[in-house]
Parts: sequence; C-alpha cells; structure tokens
Amino acid sequence: MLLAIDTATQHVSIALHDGLQIVTEHTWHSPNQHTRQIPPALRAMFIDAGVTAASLTGVAAASGPGSYTGLRVGMALAKGIAAGRGLPLIGVTTFDIIAGATPQVSGALIAVLAAGRSRISTARYQWRKGVWKARGEPENMTWQELIASIDGVATLTGEIDPAGYELLSAARAGGASIQVLPASARLRRAGTLAEIAWGLLREQGADAFPPQGVTPVYIHTKDSPS
Repeated sequence: MLLAIDTATQHVSIALHDGLQIVTEHTWHSPNQHTRQIPPALRAMFIDAGVTAASLTGVAAASGPGSYTGLRVGMALAKGIAAGRGLPLIGVTTFDIIAGATPQVSGALIAVLAAGRSRISTARYQWRKGVWKARGEPENMTWQELIASIDGVATLTGEIDPAGYELLSAARAGGASIQVLPASARLRRAGTLAEIAWGLLREQGADAFPPQGVTPVYIHTKDSPS
C-alpha cells in the first residue's frame, strides 16, 4: 500500500493506492490550513480504507514547485512516515502530477500553478512515446507573458484563476489556438501522484528512493525562505 500526499498549493490531495487501484482519495481546497487539516484527514482516510500505517510499503509526495507554507507540511509528514518506518519516499514534481492526469491532446501541453501577486509558474510538455515529457525548465511569468509566448496549438491545464481564464478567453476570441481543459480535468489529484510513484518504484526499486533524497522546490512568494 502506498500513501500519496500533495500539499504543494491550496489544492490539497491525499490517497492510498494498492498498486492496482486507488483504494481511497480525499481532495479539497485548503486556504492555508494545511497544518490543521492534513493530520486528521490522513487518520480519517486510513479508517475509511480499513488499513493502518503498518500496511504501507511506500510513500509519495509532491516535491514542488509549491508554496513554502503548503509544501513543507506535506513533505515533513511524508518524510517522517517514510523515515520512521524505513519506507521509500518517491518525490514527484507538481507539474508532472498535473501532466500525468492529462490524455494526449493536439500541440503542446502547458501546466500552470498560481505563484501569487498575479504571477504564475508554468511548465511545457510534449507527448512522446505515450506519455507527457517536460520540455525545458519551469518559468515564472504573468498571464499576458504566457499568452504572448504561445506559438501554435496549446492546451492549458492546472490552476487557472478567473483573471487568467478571462485573458485566455479573450486570446481565443482573437484567434489564438488555445484550449483550456475543464476544471474537473485540471484538478491535481494524489491518485495520479500515486500511480506515477508506483511506476517509478517498479522501474527503479525501493533502494533508489531514500527519504532524505527528496528536496522540496518552492515557488518564490512572500512566504518563501530566503
């Protein structure tokens, strides 16, 4: 049984996956209440699934980019559980979790995270050999800068706020070949994180994922460490 924890942003998700299917999953919006909400949510999830922490064979965590306030809560819990029980800890980037839930679409895929102060963090993906592969490094920018940088057909997914959606709609009305996935398809879920982590475990083995090997990556906002 693998426990997956994603607290990278205000969209929080936790799940248990037995290697074949998602056993249980809780996903919700947490406006900076991670410390208070996550521990009882984990306890409730184990009860719902009828299992205990002794059943775990691995832990997965969103490794960022994410906010300092949110990301450190999930990372601390994941590392504590993995280290305390001698389990592998698989870190998966927040963008890879977003992309991993997206089926093949035409053109490029652009994953988006809110970065605060009207800015966003983005990562671009191309479809290769049946999966989405990151193209280049993540970038921080404004919505206007992102729209201006799109050349050709692109599909956007991830965290798209009302201001961003309005700008994207205006760009589409002006002829831009931009598709925005519906909210249900853009939701970042721990079930996806768990499936990616299981794949990595099968490919590389548990010894490749010591708990101390996962390093969080923070979006630089006003609460980020200097």
